[in-house]
Amino acid sequence: MTLPALLPLLLRGALVTLEVTALAAVLALGMGFAVGLLRLAPSRLLRGLATAYVEILRGTSALVQLFYLFYILPLFGLTLPPLATAVIGLGLNASAYASEVVRTTIGTVERRQWEAALALDMPPWLALHRIVLPQALPLMMPPFANQLVELLKATALVSLITLTDLTFAGSQLVTATGQKGLVWSLVLALYFVMAFPLSRLSRRLERRLGGFRGAVTQP
Repeated sequence: MTLPALLPLLLRGALVTLEVTALAAVLALGMGFAVGLLRLAPSRLLRGLATAYVEILRGTSALVQLFYLFYILPLFGLTLPPLATAVIGLGLNASAYASEVVRTTIGTVERRQWEAALALDMPPWLALHRIVLPQALPLMMPPFANQLVELLKATALVSLITLTDLTFAGSQLVTATGQKGLVWSLVLALYFVMAFPLSRLSRRLERRLGGFRGAVTQP
């Protein structure tokens, strides 16, 4: 097959890759914020549960987590389609890392600002919303952008649960055409085209927020 014939098939796989990345990123962001805030909660029980969540997901393979969702859950009567499995599996795995970003960046905000808000009888949730998060959110952006790049690359794992992403499409074309060099070179190029803008965004955010980071963390 020629390049014009191969490229549309790979682009369809690339669209699936982007779809999984976007949906998993939304799940990872939402769960990451929730778990990150729970790790700062006054309750030891909540902190313990959030810590267990993070350690289990970070301490086990993302591929094994996908296999568990796809192959083991049906044994208990719960069957998920490949796309849902991919989004949930990768999203939850990424949320464990995102929660650490939330926890550590909130911790960079001076403790005195928390204390001043509480001294003014401001409820903790309001202090978090109006004072702490506006300062911490900019610091979260570069690591979140880095994690988005890692999430995009991790989507290659979903080819092993029969989802026709870019990697799966490439594998099918290699089997059908035998053109290993051309097909995998195109797959490599497409991953780079998708990841490169995110990598540039991450570096730009790091440069722009360098001064802000110093302002927040200075004594």
